[in-house]
Amino acid sequence: STYGLTYEKGTPLWKQRQRGLVSTVNEDDELAMYELAIDRLTAAGFEHYEVSNFARPGCRTRHNERYWANEAYFGFGVGAARYVNGVRELNTRDTQAYIRKVLCGELPTFQSECLEPRERAFETVGTQLRRRAGIDRVRFREQTGFELSELLGDHLTKLVAAELLTDDGESVCLTRRGLFVADGVIEELMRAMAS
Repeated sequence: STYGLTYEKGTPLWKQRQRGLVSTVNEDDELAMYELAIDRLTAAGFEHYEVSNFARPGCRTRHNERYWANEAYFGFGVGAARYVNGVRELNTRDTQAYIRKVLCGELPTFQSECLEPRERAFETVGTQLRRRAGIDRVRFREQTGFELSELLGDHLTKLVAAELLTDDGESVCLTRRGLFVADGVIEELMRAMAS
């Protein structure tokens, strides 16, 4: 994985940064490191299968593959998450509460969210676009019930013209340049679909 370092408020690393014991990397250096990682890892035979993830051929993380396709996944145990039939649930992180609930025949879920079809389609665009394979138009329609072009409208054309996306009529993918600003591209598409 090549995720940029995030300083989460309240963590020891965040506190060290606040005290000046750790300094952040500027955006230009972070981009240069990411580009170098892409080039070196792909030259070494790794597949770049998601914006921040690489794997040897045949060794991709199956959970990540399902997650980034926005397909169902199950989770069992304390703190586990699952996403089935458009319902996202999270089990309690309290081991004693988890055991008590399971022994009583109760669900150990403490958080649950059911997405409406349009919201699920939005989320599917956001997750699938992070994959190097992008969004397969036919699979998207089967999965969400929506046509990708209807949801994205002229914004898709605009992002293709800006060379941030490619669209061959079958799938929509981030370009190399688009990879560097993936969150911004996805945010732009989310705004387009919300309007």
